[in-house]
Amino acid sequence: LARVMAAAAPHACFRAFPPARVRRGSKRTGKRTARVVRAGASADTVKTSSTKSVSSSSRDPTRYTGFVAPEVRGEIVVSLPLPGDLDSIAEQEWVPQTDTVSFKPLVLNVSQGYYVNLLRVKGAGVLSRHRHPGPVHGLVLRGSWRYLEHDWVAEEGSYVFEPPGETHTLVVPTGVTEMITMFNVTGALLYCDEFGAVTHAEDVFDKLAMAKTHYESIGWGAGYVDRFVR
Repeated sequence: LARVMAAAAPHACFRAFPPARVRRGSKRTGKRTARVVRAGASADTVKTSSTKSVSSSSRDPTRYTGFVAPEVRGEIVVSLPLPGDLDSIAEQEWVPQTDTVSFKPLVLNVSQGYYVNLLRVKGAGVLSRHRHPGPVHGLVLRGSWRYLEHDWVAEEGSYVFEPPGETHTLVVPTGVTEMITMFNVTGALLYCDEFGAVTHAEDVFDKLAMAKTHYESIGWGAGYVDRFVR
């Protein structure tokens, strides 16, 4: 073949390469016996032609006992009743803000500047006009509420996402005797006047201070709130 190619192109220069090495299969089975790990497959599962799949899921799970940084704080697990059982929350748990507004802290994250709480409003009326620099997530557990600036109504079971930067006026509609919503608020709650000027602010540190004062006043001690702080 080389002599034919040289005759066809006498001035061309050809470089010889060794033949590619091909790994043949077993003469008995004709199948490859090398271990093959497919892309995306679990490292715990390796398939071969001579053995069955071996997966860690077939073993009983064991607790992780390796290294965990000592600075890692513990989890927060709060038992929340179903919407129909909200009355089982002890009244002392609710931290009053006004005569009709109170909250139950779930997480007061002072290291990242957000909080999660149950907000309770007794009776209908205008709650506040405010703006959020950060996002807000809400899950309505009882009653309903809306914003004067929008047409939608957040009813029991509704999830609400509020984008950063919007100014709105929270209203509990007539006929609602009690509203309870779980809110996850990042950053401060900026209370505004009708022109959007900020009159005062409230953040996780304000929530923490209110909770400490309340729990101290009822004899539970200011340290009771520490279970919610991270």
